[in-house]
Amino acid sequence: MKGSQLTLYAANQSHRKGHKTIVDWVLDEVAKAGIHGATVTEVSEAIDAQGRYHAARFIELADQPVAVMVAAPDPQIDALLERLRPAGVRLFYTRCPVEFEVLGEPPAPAGPAELAEPSSPEGGAG
Repeated sequence: MKGSQLTLYAANQSHRKGHKTIVDWVLDEVAKAGIHGATVTEVSEAIDAQGRYHAARFIELADQPVAVMVAAPDPQIDALLERLRPAGVRLFYTRCPVEFEVLGEPPAPAGPAELAEPSSPEGGAG
């Protein structure tokens, strides 16, 4: 498939949108845009769009920068950006064209044996 890779950067993990952390809020918006996967990367150091330095420190991790990356068809990326723009949350992002696919076989559906409660081992000493 062809689409875009969108990476959203937040200056630090302590930022909030309502009662959620920025990461939780972004991941919720990703799901609402119909995108089924995301990668969250905690960054050790960064300089934000205003030139301020942010870093994870031994005592205080709240200033640790974070990045959320998604890859999806362009209409879903567009929908995500349209959901994020009016929210008033300051995020920097990059968007690059990509080709992507899932490799390997899809997982087999769970059969009746896998859905049943695990059985306890039969015990007994002879």
